[in-house]
Amino acid sequence: MKFTLKDDGKRIFLVTLGAIIYAFNMKSFVKAGNMIPGGLSGITVLIQQIGIGFLGIVLPYSLVNLVLNAIPILVGIHFIGKKFTLYSCYMIVLSSILTDVIPVTPITYDWPLIAVFGGLINGFAISLCLMAKASSGGLDFITIFLSNKKNIDAWNYVLLLNGIIISIAGFLFGWNRALYSIIYQFASTQIVHMMYRKHRQHTLLIITNHAKEVYETISACTNHGATVFKGMGTYENEERDMVYSVVSSDEVKMVLKNVKEADPRAFINTIQTDAIEGRFQVRQED
Repeated sequence: MKFTLKDDGKRIFLVTLGAIIYAFNMKSFVKAGNMIPGGLSGITVLIQQIGIGFLGIVLPYSLVNLVLNAIPILVGIHFIGKKFTLYSCYMIVLSSILTDVIPVTPITYDWPLIAVFGGLINGFAISLCLMAKASSGGLDFITIFLSNKKNIDAWNYVLLLNGIIISIAGFLFGWNRALYSIIYQFASTQIVHMMYRKHRQHTLLIITNHAKEVYETISACTNHGATVFKGMGTYENEERDMVYSVVSSDEVKMVLKNVKEADPRAFINTIQTDAIEGRFQVRQED
């Protein structure tokens, strides 16, 4: 693992900010509105509520959450990346401690508002961590593992699993809270899906007279390959090359900038890609 002051300083800042926002949201919206947030956080809250309601004991959030995250952390170390897991552990520990330390500070008692805005804030906090190449722990490890292994956008599968967790909470503690918790989780998942774009792809169709330079630029930026087609430009009646490549959505802006530097006259068509089959390299987390 290599550490650099600029990159790792930025990552530490984003993860710390994400942990603070995550913990604040847990006490200002989740706890105040008795929501079940989903994921291992939701299971943690559920265990706490079972302990209070059925066993008469109060379990610290940090203790339960850290125990539940033990197996996902091992998955992260072996299959995702040690540095990624290290920053994720920092997020898990910091957010767990802050959730125990920060007092409950309700902003509103209106359940629809809590469900919508709490979910949006939760998704934003998780997205900050993902952008810093870390996670909030729990199911995020499993989701990223599946995304890297299968090259799919797995966040909506997380929503389905969270629905099962919340349904259990509804059976035990009442369906009003459970249904509002599903809204909370849906809002959170959509924010993550919107902000975290790594596992979506775009197809680039580039008309150019400098195919070799354009390909080398794409390869240097993304480590992806390309295919060159010969064609005829009917406007000027000249032979032109078309470079075809697929890149991750978070790489598009960088690639377009560098392609325009390689060929300022290149004509570029960018198309959102729903699915691809075949060999496509996904950058591993670090």
